[in-house]
Amino acid sequence: MQILVFGKDGQLGKAFKGLFDSLTFLQKVEVQYVGRGQCDLANSAALTEFLDQSNADLIINASAYTAVDKAETEADLAFAVNARAPEIMAQYTAKHGATFLHYSTDYVFDGEKYGFYLEDDVRNPLSVYGKSKAAGEDAVARVFVNSIAGQYAIFRTSWVYGDGGNFIRTILRLAKEREELKIIADQYGVPTSADWLAKVSLHLALNPQGELNAFPSGTYHAVPDGETTWHGLAICAARVALEMGMGLKAHPDAIKAIQAVEYPVSAPRPMNSRMSTDKLQSVLAASNSYNDLVKGQGFPHWEIMVREYVQKLAAAGLA
Repeated sequence: MQILVFGKDGQLGKAFKGLFDSLTFLQKVEVQYVGRGQCDLANSAALTEFLDQSNADLIINASAYTAVDKAETEADLAFAVNARAPEIMAQYTAKHGATFLHYSTDYVFDGEKYGFYLEDDVRNPLSVYGKSKAAGEDAVARVFVNSIAGQYAIFRTSWVYGDGGNFIRTILRLAKEREELKIIADQYGVPTSADWLAKVSLHLALNPQGELNAFPSGTYHAVPDGETTWHGLAICAARVALEMGMGLKAHPDAIKAIQAVEYPVSAPRPMNSRMSTDKLQSVLAASNSYNDLVKGQGFPHWEIMVREYVQKLAAAGLA
């Protein structure tokens, strides 16, 4: 089996590499990790040629244009990477009967809903970034409307953290430098571990023999259990860092809650990014997953994984 992982230098791409390296039961599997140096996703012709030469059975698109504010002035680039590139990958998948895993974002919603978003709720992205990701979702789904071969899963996720720059690491760095922080407390969502997201993806895609698993194509929300705000996440990270002996100038009681309007940005964010994962959990429970341990367990709470993440950062001296 040939596997392509686009976005090798991003947090999710690195998580997939770590996961594949740990799966010793996989036999006769070749994984190629693709970065910008190997293929520029903004170049449609180059991407098409790259895919045609790949003979890929599984394409994992962990790459994206994620500069949310910068996208407001780089719309063409954002749409090329976030919409046209996934469409080309989907076209290859449908043509060759392969499997395609693609990742989207809570930013496709406007955040006006009360409660948790469902997969088929109306989208109304507020930013260019959100619009480009929504266009990517539409493009992938459109390719498979009349296709009789191939399968796809679009995983909508939020607030991802892993091996790389992210909100948690930024907060810990600032807490070392400043005596007080002001963090937004009226935007709600769910922090998502890149390592966990990669595992959930493969739970859907692989069977116990390490072969491609059949699953219902469509969009799935993939976030841990629970909910919080950016302020709540910052408080959690700071508390764990202190427990681990990290020297912080800004203790949790010095992390002040502010409203989003007090922190103006170029691209508007959804105030509510909470997403229901009932659909994905139901499909995983009924699937022939390579890891049956996930069945019936439900998704772990976000705080458990954030604690583990900060503990590892502190132990490695990386925060």
